[in-house]
Amino acid sequence: MGIKSDTWIRRMAEQHGMISPFEPGQVRRKGDEKIVSYGTSSYGYDVCCANEFKIFTNINSSMVDPKDFDHQSFVDVQSDVCIIPPNSFALARTVEYFKIPRDVLVICLGKSTYARCGIIVNVTPLEPEWEGHVTLEFSNTTPLPAKIYANEGVAQMLFIGADEVCETSYADRAGKYMGQTGVVVPRT
Repeated sequence: MGIKSDTWIRRMAEQHGMISPFEPGQVRRKGDEKIVSYGTSSYGYDVCCANEFKIFTNINSSMVDPKDFDHQSFVDVQSDVCIIPPNSFALARTVEYFKIPRDVLVICLGKSTYARCGIIVNVTPLEPEWEGHVTLEFSNTTPLPAKIYANEGVAQMLFIGADEVCETSYADRAGKYMGQTGVVVPRT
């Protein structure tokens, strides 16, 4: 068991469609503009955020309940940037679509550029044989509005290979977030 290298990530993406679209190197610029990097790194893959956002708002004075989430608590925004209100959060999705192998678990960590601004990225592990666009949660821990950039790097995926194949995969369990596209809100 161990973390997979850039060589393994490239091979799995190119031969097995594990990540699509796939960037085999690190992209740090678009033309003359510096961006938050994305693409293959030494032992991971830095994903991009799509331009679809659901920004949390409490206009309905609702209670946050994962078993009965009020979908009207979000404002849908499609833009190259997302402004997250102070002490709030937004949901987004990756540009990339993932197909996780049966003997791999993926852990997602936020990029330091955002973390150093008080913006935390949270993603639960991508389980063996899960596939879909990854729903990203951005928490703005600051007392100021925070900006997220679409089509730039936001988080790094680390691929952990197992010594043996799992007995029951996410696909075997027909997990409720299997094959998700778009920004997916809580389901029970």
